[in-house]
Amino acid sequence: MKSKKNRVFSTQTRNNILLDMPMLISGLVAVLTGIYFLFLPVSGFQGGRNPFYGVAIFFERHTWGDIHTWSSVIILALAALHIPVHWSWITRMTRSGARAILGKNKINKFSWFNLIINILTGLSGLICGLSGLYFLFEPVLVPAGGAGWIFTPLAWDVIHTWSGVVVTAAAILHLAIHWRWVVKVLSKYGGAFLENISATRKERLPDPVRVPVEKGS
Repeated sequence: MKSKKNRVFSTQTRNNILLDMPMLISGLVAVLTGIYFLFLPVSGFQGGRNPFYGVAIFFERHTWGDIHTWSSVIILALAALHIPVHWSWITRMTRSGARAILGKNKINKFSWFNLIINILTGLSGLICGLSGLYFLFEPVLVPAGGAGWIFTPLAWDVIHTWSGVVVTAAAILHLAIHWRWVVKVLSKYGGAFLENISATRKERLPDPVRVPVEKGS
């Protein structure tokens, strides 16, 4: 007998989970590796002026760089998918915010705060991503010994660093605002997942074998 598996989430909620969780994980990795470079910005010996020269924290510096680069590439790709998935919500909030700014609509303080955080997250994330792409394609964009593309490499580095700091802070606030939803969804998903595993195991158990008992004559 097959067990009935109830539908726990709507298709939209399921898509949000499948998209947001990898974004959260890759974003966390990108942030942690970014903190490494924030506090250890230079790697050269600098004639003995760099006290952290040759210091390895878990990995070598180039490994930290690779992890930061590719986790950032993943989050950029997922963010590119995140926008069309939430496009209707984005346009609705944009219209609502524009009408509120023009005085044609009233929104409460929480909605204002949420709107500002979302705009800040989007803009700083876009700047951080574009400046990160500059460093990813710098060997192609800037010839050897070149002064840089549009800005100097130092300017790109400053832009990337501080836009990364801003998007990290904004993302933390964004997560805090929606924390109840996150906990609710994860709890519901975890419970449904365990129930499905339990039901699957029960289905695979063999039926008990009945041994006929002979009655005495």
